[in-house]
Amino acid sequence: MDLLFNAYSAASDEEDDDEKKLVRPPLKRIRRENPTLQLQSLPEYCPNNYSNQRQEASIPGRYISKRERAISAVASRVSEPDPSSMVITSPVIGSISESDVPFGILSSLRCKGKGHAQHGQTPERLSKVLTCHTKPVNSIQWSPTHDHLLASAGMDHMVCIWNVWSKSQQKARIFNYHNAAVKDVRWLPQGFSLLSCGYDCSSRLVDIEKGIETQIFKEDQVVGVIKFHPENSNLFLSGGSKGHLKLWDIRVGKAMCNYNRNLGPVLDVDFSYDAKHFISSSDISRSNVSENSIIVWDVSRQVPLSNQVYVEAYTCPCVRYHPFDPVFIAQSHGNYIAIFSSNPPFKLDKYKRYESHGVSGFPIKCNFSLDGETLASGSSDGCIYFYSYRSSDLIRKIKAYEQACLDVAFHPHVPNVIASCGWNGEISVFE
Repeated sequence: MDLLFNAYSAASDEEDDDEKKLVRPPLKRIRRENPTLQLQSLPEYCPNNYSNQRQEASIPGRYISKRERAISAVASRVSEPDPSSMVITSPVIGSISESDVPFGILSSLRCKGKGHAQHGQTPERLSKVLTCHTKPVNSIQWSPTHDHLLASAGMDHMVCIWNVWSKSQQKARIFNYHNAAVKDVRWLPQGFSLLSCGYDCSSRLVDIEKGIETQIFKEDQVVGVIKFHPENSNLFLSGGSKGHLKLWDIRVGKAMCNYNRNLGPVLDVDFSYDAKHFISSSDISRSNVSENSIIVWDVSRQVPLSNQVYVEAYTCPCVRYHPFDPVFIAQSHGNYIAIFSSNPPFKLDKYKRYESHGVSGFPIKCNFSLDGETLASGSSDGCIYFYSYRSSDLIRKIKAYEQACLDVAFHPHVPNVIASCGWNGEISVFE
């Protein structure tokens, strides 16, 4: 018995010794001058060592001293960074460099279409099909400075950057900064930046190379369209669901001018080639007043020059100035494209229109070719229609999708290349 007693008593003595070893010596009182600095200088107060203390603190009924509460407060400040100071980045999927583009394509891009023999030609064959979007693609645009890059904006909240002729990975970037459908996307006239807008009531500027969102321009309306000033790349125009038109300055992040006339939702805008005027198209379906469907604005004076341009009872989802001639066009839900003079009194040409395609309630867009001699339009039947600008005759029709073709964009330097996007989420490039 004595042996057993001695054995158990020795073990209990060792446990008592271990417990004594685990007990930390009392800490000195922290000075009030700079408690945070002193806490960080003590090794036992490192935030990485707080897990055991936090577990103990979570035990119901346990007393938590002031010293432990101070330690926990410092730990939470150190381990949990301020969300507002965090920089959101987007993962790199592919390369945006032209080094991955085949030499034959690259040489033709570098020629920038200066050989005018290709002018007047229309694309003949499907070259690329780009798939990533899971919902309709609302807008596409070629980069004006990097000929191999194409941007797209979709109803699936995504903005995609495509290295179209890449040999390895055509999908270069995917941006999910918007938390709602994206309506429009525009490249900054210089550099690797992109502006997009959408149903989250904001326009967002993103650095493509770094994948970083650099600026947010918030509004009190769904932003449906954006357009950069042709002479000052620091300015862009936005239009939205409440009919507000604003001219923003990127340098200060504020709207410098407001163009208000109690409009319906703004569907599209476009600057004249001399940047003195711009046109806006509004949805008039909620009212019987058709005179505000298309308005010509004076940029500097912020006043409308005319609001009785188009008096037919149709909305126009797309308006475009001709690159050289003093005219502009409007895509009408009457299933035709109307043409107007861009000089006062901005008369409608009653003897010429482009009418073989269908619109049928879709936001179908159209665009002029580089030389201004060809007009291309999407269509509700999934085709791309090519018209002669001078005669308004149909030149060619290309089947692109089984569902509606929403937008078309001629390449900014290669005349016989055009991109299109569809209601099914696909993007097609024709050559």
